[in-house]
Amino acid sequence: MRVLVVEDDPGLSSVLDRALARQGWTVVVAATGQDALWQVLENEFDAVVLDLMIPAPDGYEVCRRMRAAGRWAPVLLLTARDAVPDRVAGLDAGADDYLTKPFALAELHARLRALTRRDPRERPVVLAVGDLTLDPVSREVRRGEVLLDLSPKEHQLLEQLMRHPGEVLSRTYLLEHVWGEGAGDSNVVDVYVRYLRNKVDRPYGLATLQTVRGVGYRLLPG
Repeated sequence: MRVLVVEDDPGLSSVLDRALARQGWTVVVAATGQDALWQVLENEFDAVVLDLMIPAPDGYEVCRRMRAAGRWAPVLLLTARDAVPDRVAGLDAGADDYLTKPFALAELHARLRALTRRDPRERPVVLAVGDLTLDPVSREVRRGEVLLDLSPKEHQLLEQLMRHPGEVLSRTYLLEHVWGEGAGDSNVVDVYVRYLRNKVDRPYGLATLQTVRGVGYRLLPG
């Protein structure tokens, strides 16, 4: 398993290099956004650990350019900023998860394990289930021609369901793949499914997001 670590702090970069190598990763280190883009566009990685505040281009831009170029390795952001808008901006740029500095190495390992368990198939340019479409690059979701306003977690939840159309996904699966390993109460999945129904189904008189009692949820074409 190959991981790209993008971190301009030499001390932290060295710590991450050694810690990930002990876990069996082959580690490549980049200290700038320019180096990171060259690495990720020229080589294949199973994951990217990306600090947001690196020499230009910053982590947001690196992530956006990766996704625009069709590079879909899962991205774990490292940020010293704990403000919600900063985290949302990172997820909207195409990142899969984030860690706020300082963090425990055990949590870093756990989040990488969760990210790399996700479906490794290359993501299509646009996901479509019936007239519901989701563009992983632009992050746009539409019902027909109507642009839907989804939160980052609603977007991630819908993306998981759209990658497995007609399949029943358990609450545990959705919790791990959207909120990450150790996220806790599966009731949060029920809450966000309700939010999604209110945006993608009910305004259009549809019931495509179905509950399979005692099992989980599935998405069917409208």
